[in-house]
Amino acid sequence: MDAQVERALELLRQEIEEHLADPRGRVVTPRVDPGEARRQIESRYSSLERGRPLGELAAEALRLLREGNVQITHPRYFGLFNPSVKPASVIADALVSLFNPNLAASAAAQGAWALERFTLERFLGLLGFPVAESEASFTSGGAEANHTALLVALAHRFPGFVEGGAASLGEKPVLYFSEDAHGSLLKAAQASGIGRGSVRRVPLDRSRRLDPAALERLVAEDRARSLAPFLVAATAGSTSAGAIDPLEEVARIAAREGLWLHVDAAWGGLALVSPRLRGLLRGIERADSVTWDAHKGLSIALGAGMFFTRHRAAVERAFGVEAGYMPRSAEGPADPYAVTLQWSRRFLGLKVFLTLAEAGMEGLAAEVERMAALGEELRARLEEAGFILLNDSPLPVVCFTHGRIDSGAVRGLIVLDRVLRRGRVWISHLKLDGRFALRACITSYRAESRDVAFLVEEVKEVLAAL
Repeated sequence: MDAQVERALELLRQEIEEHLADPRGRVVTPRVDPGEARRQIESRYSSLERGRPLGELAAEALRLLREGNVQITHPRYFGLFNPSVKPASVIADALVSLFNPNLAASAAAQGAWALERFTLERFLGLLGFPVAESEASFTSGGAEANHTALLVALAHRFPGFVEGGAASLGEKPVLYFSEDAHGSLLKAAQASGIGRGSVRRVPLDRSRRLDPAALERLVAEDRARSLAPFLVAATAGSTSAGAIDPLEEVARIAAREGLWLHVDAAWGGLALVSPRLRGLLRGIERADSVTWDAHKGLSIALGAGMFFTRHRAAVERAFGVEAGYMPRSAEGPADPYAVTLQWSRRFLGLKVFLTLAEAGMEGLAAEVERMAALGEELRARLEEAGFILLNDSPLPVVCFTHGRIDSGAVRGLIVLDRVLRRGRVWISHLKLDGRFALRACITSYRAESRDVAFLVEEVKEVLAAL
């Protein structure tokens, strides 16, 4: 083997070992600003005319990843839905890169395709969807899954949409989702051709959930205007505050009004792996389609979204295409390229399968439940320390403020900036009902009670110094 390849592989092995050891001694927030990072890159690679040794490049890449990014796999990263990654996921991605199977056509990747189908069927079982009639696929993430859901719903409700597009419908389609729903749904409406003007944002109730009464009122108003309501998207675990829309009530309205029910459970789907938490998503089994990201909450590397629907025929109608140059299977379901937005696709399912198979469903359930318990502990510690809780979610995301921030005595953004500059924890912020909120989410399977306590002390110390 080439000496430079050996050096690069040895650096990779060492870095993996260090990641598996206790990383708490490392900073969470980078010390290099974006401008400095760009200057460093330009100074090292001012010319790419001639090649450089791989071992040297690998060392510089490791330094860039360590020093130039928020360390989202750190147990004291309490930010967005970016989890610590288990070794099974790292090994899977390395193997996939090595063999590089293409999941466009099943005939060219029978083993990979079979493993993905097997894995997705286990998740279909958790959702309560019938495997024989359902379709499922891995996606790049929740945005692609939500876009897929919208296109499939349009193909199902408006048969002429696939050939003639939105201009041929003769009536204006309307879809509904809450004011706290993920922004990817709005982007999907724009990208699908029906436009943002087709979207109705449903007001929230006092728990920041979609208000069913408001949904019914909006649908009635739109029908009176001769519009064509066709889809409602409920959220199971909002990004902002972890709210879970009243899925059973929304499902009843969708059935009565003839609406496609999509549930965006990109993060909140993690509750389904736990017998204790599964009831939080009661009603999801009535959905027509579901988004669920395995890379949110299940300790899997990014790029493992999932789309599920109980209407296989609608998927085939939405994405079916003839391509004589593609290898064909003698039998079985349609090839992946004919039932998804993507064509060439990475073997995403291996890291999901290895992580699931190593831990087992019982092990994953225990991890999810422990993370939820840490969220409750964080709530208790914050209240004990004099902070004000601003959300109420059974999922492990906590939004909070302080009387000094509420009163304007201290600016919330200054508090956040000081916390991040210290580099020892990472949290985010948002506005909830006009109030500045700090937001902390348990994202790491390696997080412990001491990390939650450390977070509270960090924010306390910053406030005390202001």
